[in-house]
This record gives sequence, structure tokens and C-alpha cells, in this order.
Amino acid sequence: MDVTLLWTKITLWLAEYAPTTAAELKQALPPPDMADFESEFELTLPQQLKEWWACCGGTESGSLTDVLPPFYTPYGASGAWRVWCELRETWAANWHRPACDYYAGSAGRSFHPAWIPIAGDGFADELVVDLRPGPLRGCVLEWEQEMSRVGPPLWADLASMLADVHRALTEGRSAGYSRPTVTEDGRLDWQIR
Repeated sequence: MDVTLLWTKITLWLAEYAPTTAAELKQALPPPDMADFESEFELTLPQQLKEWWACCGGTESGSLTDVLPPFYTPYGASGAWRVWCELRETWAANWHRPACDYYAGSAGRSFHPAWIPIAGDGFADELVVDLRPGPLRGCVLEWEQEMSRVGPPLWADLASMLADVHRALTEGRSAGYSRPTVTEDGRLDWQIR
């Protein structure tokens, strides 16, 4: 399935079963100019990321809305840019020579400029799309700020991540190491198993 269809199915499920969470999500209206973001990031963005940012605008006023497991709030393009700039400032000493392996999906001990944040937990951990070269280019990694590292790829690409989330929501299965539940007040909550 394509990213737009998957995101639409996820947001429709949220509207029906987790309306408080759904109400906090924004559409990307108008869709952002991806050429501007590619210029700013100095990277060619994968089509899946462009598609997602054309329909996902992040959340209202930066609220923490755990849509992606285990506790990540999606960013629209402008939110991703803001977080990437903050990380560039934090990691300024290593920005041009990060302590990371060369190929996508491989280890890193400092933030890499080719990691594009797509969701955050509100405490500096991020889900990132890895745009380093190699066969795993476009995979989704989890950046752990406190440990200053990424683990192995969680998903092969953005569409795989969204398909996993959609399957977990509609079938009650786990996505990664988390299982979806809905709170009494209509919020999606991911329980780590």
C-alpha cells in the first residue's frame, strides 16, 4: 500500500476508536513545498516521506500524541525541520564528522545529518528516516538521545512502519514491541510488551 492510503486508514481508525488522539492530528494544508525542504536538508527526500508530509501535518500545538509505537508523536515537515535544526545545534561539534558508520541502517554514536526526524517522544528520542547511502536507505531507526545511539532498523521504510501500525490497530496485534490500547478518554496508548 502507498503511504497516503495507509496514513488515511490509520487516521480513519483513530477517528472511530481513539477520537481524542485523532482530534490532535493536523492535515498538511497546504502541502509543504518539498523542494524547499530538500534544499534545507541538503538531501533528496524519498518519495514515501514526501507523500507522508503531503498528508500528515503533525499535531495541534505540538501536543504529545502517541500515534507511532511505542510512544512517538508524528511530525509534519515543519516540525521535522525544527527538530533537525535543534539536533544540528546540539551536535554541532560532530555535525560534519558524525561518529556513525557510512551506510544506512548501521550504527551511530552521534546524530547524523542524514537522519530525518519523523516523530518524537517529547524527551529528545526520535524516530528517523535514514538517508545515508546503501541498500537500507529510507529505513526507520530509533534515535536514543540519552544513550547517543541508534539501534538496528525498526522498519525497512516509512510504508512498512505505517503498514505495521495499521495492522496492529485493526487486528489488535503488536507493532514492533508494543501493543495498541485505547484509554477511557479516547487516546491511543501503546503498551510495551
